[in-house]
Amino acid sequence: MRPPHRRLAALLAIAAAVPLIQATVLVRVYWLTAQALAPQVSAVWPYDSYHDMRWLLVYHNSWLMFGAGLLALIALRGVLSATLVSLAWPTRLPRPPYRALLRRNIAVAALTAVIVLPFAAYSIAASAVSLSWFLFASLAPMALLAPFLQRMAVVRSPWRGLPSARLVGWSLLDLVVLSLAAWAVFGTAAAGMMWAPIVAAVAGAVNGLMWRQTVRAALLQTRVRWRWVPVMPIVVAVALAIPLTTQVLAQPNERTRNTLAPPIFTEPLPPQVPYAVVLLDGHNSAYDGRPAADPNVERFSYVGLDSARRPLPYRSQATHRSLESSSQLLAAQVETLHRRTGRPIALVARSEGVMVALTYLRDRPGSPVRALAMFSPLVRAGRTYYPPPEAKTGWGLAAGWLLRAMFKVTTIGSKAPSTPDEPFIRSLLDGAPFYRYHTLCPIPGVRMIAFLPITTAAEYPPGQPIRIPVVQVVAFHGGIIRRQSATDQLTDFLSGAYVNRRLRVYGPIERLSEAWHAPSLALPLNPVWRPATTPGPPFTPKRFCGPIKRS
Repeated sequence: MRPPHRRLAALLAIAAAVPLIQATVLVRVYWLTAQALAPQVSAVWPYDSYHDMRWLLVYHNSWLMFGAGLLALIALRGVLSATLVSLAWPTRLPRPPYRALLRRNIAVAALTAVIVLPFAAYSIAASAVSLSWFLFASLAPMALLAPFLQRMAVVRSPWRGLPSARLVGWSLLDLVVLSLAAWAVFGTAAAGMMWAPIVAAVAGAVNGLMWRQTVRAALLQTRVRWRWVPVMPIVVAVALAIPLTTQVLAQPNERTRNTLAPPIFTEPLPPQVPYAVVLLDGHNSAYDGRPAADPNVERFSYVGLDSARRPLPYRSQATHRSLESSSQLLAAQVETLHRRTGRPIALVARSEGVMVALTYLRDRPGSPVRALAMFSPLVRAGRTYYPPPEAKTGWGLAAGWLLRAMFKVTTIGSKAPSTPDEPFIRSLLDGAPFYRYHTLCPIPGVRMIAFLPITTAAEYPPGQPIRIPVVQVVAFHGGIIRRQSATDQLTDFLSGAYVNRRLRVYGPIERLSEAWHAPSLALPLNPVWRPATTPGPPFTPKRFCGPIKRS
């Protein structure tokens, strides 16, 4: 057996070498944001497997490639973790033969991959539609499972009993360490890419120390609470319930008849506002057809206009249509309102409504719209992809079927269920080159402002400047538009004032969150995206607000 100091040196060296290699490769391909994931490649369970499964779910285009990649990752993960566990084993305790540790850790790698795959699929959904609650629903189970999976790699009866408070503490600290490591790696990558691999290697060495502490905490636990209770299966069930419950809570209330009635709808427009206004609500919204208090204000209808050219009532199912078809309905409503009032048009949109407005403005540069206020836009949609269900191949094939299975469970009994393949989602996926890089970009001839909740910081790419005025607010997605302060700022904007309010905490949240996103799918790889892809390196930040190439 090696002396303790040599074993520690070997542990730190191996834990550092793997992130160093991955970060070096990512630097060579100029992939800035993905470098934040590099420290996780040698992390303790389950963050190491979570790292692997996200890469696999994005970068496979057939069932054969997915199956082969899954088996290869399980084998490699088992070998690496067995080696790290062996080197982290306390010298005062007898250590099992390496073969026994290898068998145990390959089994743990296989089990963890199966457990983590649904959560990794939710991470894919978060990157596809740019909703942070998908990201939180995928990450929270990792924190819950971590101490239990770390015990499985070293103890004989991991199914029963609770982990020690010490092990739980180290597991939570590891989540913080990996987030800070991502911040450090990204910060150095943005400043000078040559240093990012070095920082990733240092973060990997810290992972080695975390392996040492978690292995010790699991092996040196003197008292096991609930020794005969099969806690592990219960915890897995609870972890799986987290994203499913979140999805159930996100389902619309089918009895709701009108989901958007801010003061701009219920009160007359101030005289200094020169526009006629169209209000566009978001996904799963509803409208009962009531007119606004001011004749110069209308709600956008996802089912169009009646014979008198007034917006029709609609229910939540109507919002599931494609962005292109919604933008055509918006075009008819904008033209009608413009002719009736003789005023330039301002669009005030929330969530999906923002994407409808942007699609409309992208395709109609000569429109009468002269102002756009965006509330809770989907700031970074289209980073990942999965093909439609009839496809036999395509990038993200397995991720799509995992998401369909999870959505099927959560929408049982719903009359208007959301699905991963509804036209709205498919239009986001198919139009990724535009929605990924142009949501918060200036549009010639249109005054713009974005009202961003603090949760948007977990979705936006760190280090990428926002090139339009913004108001950043401590709020959840979709919750800003009803606030009086937002109403006042919106009125100031519509009256011609320059409004720009930014939070200092926004940037740090962007950097801390980057570790937990799925890697983006390279635009040139996907045949669906190639006609709308501009030339150049696939991951360069210069694509943000760059030229738009239409198919």
